[in-house]
Amino acid sequence: MSLNYVTSVSVIIVLMQEVTATSRHYVDRLFDPDPQKVLQGVIDMKNAVIGNNKQKANLIVLGAVPRLLYLLQQSSSSLELRTECSVVLGSLAMGTENNIKSLVDCHIIPALLQGLLCPDLIFIEACLRCLRTVFISPVTPVQLLYTVGYFVHILSSKYISTKHQTVLFNHGAIQNIAPLLISPSYKVRMQALKCFSVLAYENTQVSMTLVNVLVDGELLSQVFVRMMQRDQPIEMQLTAAKCLTYMCRAGAIRTDDSCVVLKTLPCLVRMCSKEHLLEERVEGAETLAYLMEPDVELQRIASTTDHLVAMLADYFKYPSSVSAITDIKRLDHDLKHAHELRQAAFKLYASLGSNDEDIRKKVTLPSNVFYFATIIVRIH
Repeated sequence: MSLNYVTSVSVIIVLMQEVTATSRHYVDRLFDPDPQKVLQGVIDMKNAVIGNNKQKANLIVLGAVPRLLYLLQQSSSSLELRTECSVVLGSLAMGTENNIKSLVDCHIIPALLQGLLCPDLIFIEACLRCLRTVFISPVTPVQLLYTVGYFVHILSSKYISTKHQTVLFNHGAIQNIAPLLISPSYKVRMQALKCFSVLAYENTQVSMTLVNVLVDGELLSQVFVRMMQRDQPIEMQLTAAKCLTYMCRAGAIRTDDSCVVLKTLPCLVRMCSKEHLLEERVEGAETLAYLMEPDVELQRIASTTDHLVAMLADYFKYPSSVSAITDIKRLDHDLKHAHELRQAAFKLYASLGSNDEDIRKKVTLPSNVFYFATIIVRIH
């Protein structure tokens, strides 16, 4: 063995020892009793791992990830520290595939999801960036993609297949998403709410499970009821009403339950008012039609609630001559949505009159559409 070879090996060993010692120093600082020193240690670690896969690997081997996750989840940690921890974890996730495997094994995903409940948007964004990095990796287990990564995908679709609903259900989507309904962030609450509306649609298994879910000690159905209150944004009211509508149609909630009769139905009728945007009126009418379609008692209640029949007659008045004169943009908007309004009105007329002759007699349609609505009622 040549002297040069021995020397080279010795140099490599010394360099590796120096790198390991440096990495150990970064990890040791995470356990300092002084919070400010811990924060500075995390910041220094962040700067050290940027573009350095060797350093990332060393820190993971030396146990930095569990400690970072611990600090990230502690309410006693400052927001700055929690944010910096999520940034470092995101940087570690940008390393090798082995890094991703190590992070997943340390249960990084539940910790980051919990972080979405924080009211601080900067911290939420850091958590989301880290989650995205983990989920775009090909080594992230498929079941985790279904439980959380696919969460964003299903929100972009009005409905998904029963197969997808079942896969999400089987991999804990409900348990992971439910806590997000009480997030301080409106955007997070809405995304969770939309997800539940998609999961519950025509799915008895999911709906039956949802009625027993507790969110911070409160039944999920009551959380949805609170979200339908008039002081909440219209988007939230509508989506919460859709969740309860789908649960009711799936047989998980009785049609005579107070949350349906006294909350969901009145909310949807309210959405049909001309005070709302055309899109909201369409969604409200279609959802209401779906809710009461099989139940004559709900049809009777709806027919006498807040002048619903008169509201529907107004669906055929778009575009109006007033809007044509005063607001060209409004006219263009009305033209685009006029057919949707009429279609929604037909659906609701059909649902109202599908089971009771007395209700049909109450419905006074414009003469030029009466014939078509009657056909829909009969086919229905």
